Amino acid sequence: MPKFDYVALDSRGKETKGSVEAASQNEAIGRVKEMQLFPTKIVETEKAQEKKASKPASRPKAGKKNRGKLDMQINIKIPGLGGKVKPKVLTTFTRQLATLVDAGLPLLRGLRVLEKQERNGTLRRILGELALSIEGGSTFSEALAQHPKVFNRLFVNMVKAGELGGVLEVVLKRLAEFSEKAQKIKGKVKAALFYPIAVLIVAVGILTLLLVMVIPRFKEVFAGMGVKLPGFTVFVLACSDAVKNHYLQTLGGATVLVVGFLMAIKTKVGRIIWDKFKLKMPPFGSVVSKVAISRFARTLGTLVSSGVPILQALTIVKDTAGNVIISNAISGVHESVKEGETITSPLEASGVFPPMVVSMVDVGEQTGALPEMLLRIADNYDEEVDNAVASMTSLLEPIMIVFLAVIVGSIVIAMFLPLIAMITNLSGGGEGG
Repeated sequence: MPKFDYVALDSRGKETKGSVEAASQNEAIGRVKEMQLFPTKIVETEKAQEKKASKPASRPKAGKKNRGKLDMQINIKIPGLGGKVKPKVLTTFTRQLATLVDAGLPLLRGLRVLEKQERNGTLRRILGELALSIEGGSTFSEALAQHPKVFNRLFVNMVKAGELGGVLEVVLKRLAEFSEKAQKIKGKVKAALFYPIAVLIVAVGILTLLLVMVIPRFKEVFAGMGVKLPGFTVFVLACSDAVKNHYLQTLGGATVLVVGFLMAIKTKVGRIIWDKFKLKMPPFGSVVSKVAISRFARTLGTLVSSGVPILQALTIVKDTAGNVIISNAISGVHESVKEGETITSPLEASGVFPPMVVSMVDVGEQTGALPEMLLRIADNYDEEVDNAVASMTSLLEPIMIVFLAVIVGSIVIAMFLPLIAMITNLSGGGEGG
């Protein structure tokens, strides 16, 4: 009967190794579970594999290791398979892996199953590499850390905590839920921004059409009239001339402004000013602030509840805050905790977090239920984001309509001012005659 080497976790999360005799890998998995162990890796012993390898074969078969090497060679040769994985795809993978592990399937086998059915080329390649790393003796978190573009520090550290605590399936479920809620919030904000962006694009299109097609005809009419044009009309005609006859210079100037702005917000001072402006900018500031607080609370709560040490969790939260002002406030919290103080004081001193959030965190610290309180804050602020997005959308609709009306109306007025002046002069001349 063949032997199988196994690596498993006990009830305390301690890794143990050994071997069992079984007719198949499935039977070996069952025997390891009977020993009250959670298998993470089960492979046939090297001696048995050598016997199989010594048998003559008409052609080489793609075993697990050979298949992995072949996949790596193919992915190296074929361009376009690299890049990032979309958050939605990663969330689906996390949810599926959590389900498989929770059902008792070994991690390695679960990765192989998901690798076969994965349609995303990049993720399929990465799953193959993860399986190879685990077969080579690496832990799941160590394998994930080799792909930082796909699995961020939050993902890796939570998986590591789940491995140490023997609750990998629980942590994977939390990660999936975290990603799903983050995507839901992001989707709502994107949906709210769709209307103003669409109106802005329409406004730019109408403005370009007027400047290139309509206003030049008025210019010809005004030239034949021989009347003195108002200053506002002259300005609009100059804009039309710049767009129509000097479009390269106009496009270049607009490009310089955009690039200059993007470069400015990448500097330390520029980023601080821009992030502070985003938190205060009406009507978007309220939504940005609530989304940032929700992300902070949910990320920190999920990490701490999964067993990640508080200082390490705060470092991860700081890196994933997405706003320098929030990140600086979290840095203050990190230093405070490092000195043995509470989280509440630096949160309150930052001026970024509302009194309600500070009070709930304070209660969570005093009662020893900080993770639960942070997740409750996140749930509350998710609802606040819904309300803020609804309010912002209802406020933006009339603002954008007025904005569009002002642009078109201003051009119409500029074109009709000379006509009104001419009619007035004619009327005055006729009465004088």
